[in-house]
Amino acid sequence: MRLLLKIPRYSSLGPHPVRQLCCSHVLQSSPDVRVRFAPSPTGMLHLGGLRTALYNFLFTKAHNGSFILRIEDTDRTRLVPGSEESLEEMLKWAGLEPDEGPTKSGKYGPYRQSERVHIYKEKAHELIERGAAYHCFCTPHRLELLRKEAARRKEVPRYDNRCRQLSQEECRRRLEDGIPHVIRFKLEDKAQPFTDLVFGVTRHDVASIEGDPVILKGDGFPTYHLANVVDDHLMQISHVLRGQEWLISTGKHLMLYRAFGWTPPQFAHLPLLVNKDGTKLSKRQGDIFANHFREKGYLPQAVLNFITFCGAGFQDNKQVRTLEDMVAEFSLARVVEHPARLDWDRLQEFQREHLTRMFRTHDGQTQTIWSLRECIVQQYGKRFSDISVLPDEYILKVLETRMGHFTLLSDLVSADFQYLWDQPDITAQELVMISSHASPILRTVQNALQDMSTDQFTLEGVGPKLRDVSKAHQAVKYSTLMKMLRFVLSGRQVGPSVAEMMTTLGQQETLKRLNNALSLLHNHTETTDTER
Repeated sequence: MRLLLKIPRYSSLGPHPVRQLCCSHVLQSSPDVRVRFAPSPTGMLHLGGLRTALYNFLFTKAHNGSFILRIEDTDRTRLVPGSEESLEEMLKWAGLEPDEGPTKSGKYGPYRQSERVHIYKEKAHELIERGAAYHCFCTPHRLELLRKEAARRKEVPRYDNRCRQLSQEECRRRLEDGIPHVIRFKLEDKAQPFTDLVFGVTRHDVASIEGDPVILKGDGFPTYHLANVVDDHLMQISHVLRGQEWLISTGKHLMLYRAFGWTPPQFAHLPLLVNKDGTKLSKRQGDIFANHFREKGYLPQAVLNFITFCGAGFQDNKQVRTLEDMVAEFSLARVVEHPARLDWDRLQEFQREHLTRMFRTHDGQTQTIWSLRECIVQQYGKRFSDISVLPDEYILKVLETRMGHFTLLSDLVSADFQYLWDQPDITAQELVMISSHASPILRTVQNALQDMSTDQFTLEGVGPKLRDVSKAHQAVKYSTLMKMLRFVLSGRQVGPSVAEMMTTLGQQETLKRLNNALSLLHNHTETTDTER
């Protein structure tokens, strides 16, 4: 049976005073704030893990504390090669670099649990000596029978604590005989309530529904329950901010702290990230992994904004923030209990806003030009890496014209925008098929655009000019004129507006492509006359 008690957290006047008093007291009584992000290297970092890392980072930086990265790699059957390196690289990409960790110096290392196994063995045997743990010799076959019997009775499978009753003499004999065993922790009959900094006062009667948990496996490696408690104590972790899924295990962990005689850290469990419709995010969705967004070209600031805007940690959840803004404004007292619903449309908004902000700085412009050139080279060939073929000035002009109208830099190398980087491959026959009046109309457009000054060659200036040409040539509809001009500029009859294309390309390049089309039409006419 689970008993969940809650302190109301919000009133119409803002965060509940009890919660504020609790959080304030915690910080006042903990002068050295130390938090840890402790992922398992079993795959790529997903958005939920990134948000947990972010909130730990924000909390400790807001209180001038230390952010520790600890790799929990004791489940050797689930390790994925390269995961640890990927985790560290993604934290670096997001700007969440740890103060201590496997590749950082620190006096509380090592920071990989696989390198601390001797510590866990020592602490597990210390619990046995204290009478808080025992050796369990139950075979996998017996445990499987217990699971099947529970399933038959439609009950939650649990260990029946059989080996708790073994005498010291019997236990010693089995150990001397080399019988395989694990070490289990003795759960207390009555769980004590604790105050979670997000969910309020909580109590989970773990012993009523679970058997004594394994804390040291037969291979000598610890389970999560022992390893994280031992490490959090020895690394002097002051606050544990982790996912909501660990809330029901916290009572168990507090029992371990009491068994060791240690003072536990403060706990804050972060609500789940869910889809907009409330359904659970699945790792089978490729787009919930952080590296997916990096590979797509999203800015880390946009992704961090995206996973924090939905009612968790800030007074104004609609605001666009930098990481520095988040550190300054974050409050654990404002983290809400309900799941955070991800609105994917907001990600696009944040990306455009952060890209625009970055572009306003000199360094940001330089980085954006370089990144866009990389996209162009990847899409259209190495020749575009040569600035004599594609000058930085032209890329800058394209970005200035299009900024705010695209989400990812890769959008600018899609088929719709190929005209920006490559001359269209068109023929006179195709132009004539659009309109038999192509030549005189294109000549009129060319003359009209040539007469415009550079200052006039804007979206507001080019649009009316094209309409004037259309009125002057009533034999051709305006839609046909636009189709023909779009084809001349891009080789496509559908796509962005013609005035937008012209102003993005610039007056000189636009006239160049018009002149090329007129040359094709002229040669086509001469060839046709000769054949006649």
